[in-house]
Parts: sequence; structure tokens; C-alpha cells
Amino acid sequence: MAGVFVVIRFRVEEGAQGEFIGRLETAVEVLSRQKGFVAARTGRNADDPELLALSMEWENIGSYRRALSPFEVKMAAVPLLSLAIDEPTAYDPLDPAAS
Repeated sequence: MAGVFVVIRFRVEEGAQGEFIGRLETAVEVLSRQKGFVAARTGRNADDPELLALSMEWENIGSYRRALSPFEVKMAAVPLLSLAIDEPTAYDPLDPAAS
């Protein structure tokens, strides 16, 4: 597992999801080229179809934060990410053996 995972949620009306998902795919493509990127997944909530999520894995929190700085990310991803639900997004994985 990566050093940190990020969960970013969006509330998007069903009629606007086609265009939004295209923008989301572009954002993921640009972010995936950044150092420290591991993986990304997008999805729609099974119980609330207007709730979409982007989940990403990064080598560490610094990699994730630095990935938001390049010009291409600011142009392609940051405007979209600014539409996210206002909540904390970065998580450290819990070690199940430590529980």
C-alpha cells in the first residue's frame, strides 16, 4: 500500500456527470504523471448516484502536496478539485497489526 491515500468527493447532478467525468479523467491523467503517484480510481456512490469520488494513492503526503503545484496540474486538475466537498482528503493507512 502507498504511504498515503486521498479520497475526494464531489456532488454532481446526474445530468452533468458526463462532462464532469471527462474533466475528472483529464485531471487524473495529469496527476498520474507527477512524482510519487501510485494509483487512482473513480467511482459513483452505490446509494447516492450524485456522489462521485476520486481515490488516489501516493508515496507520501509530500508527494501529493507537491503534485498540486506544477502549472499543468493547476490548469487541468486544481479547478476541478476546487469543486470537491469541503472535507479533509488525505489519510495515513492504518496498520491492522497495530490495532
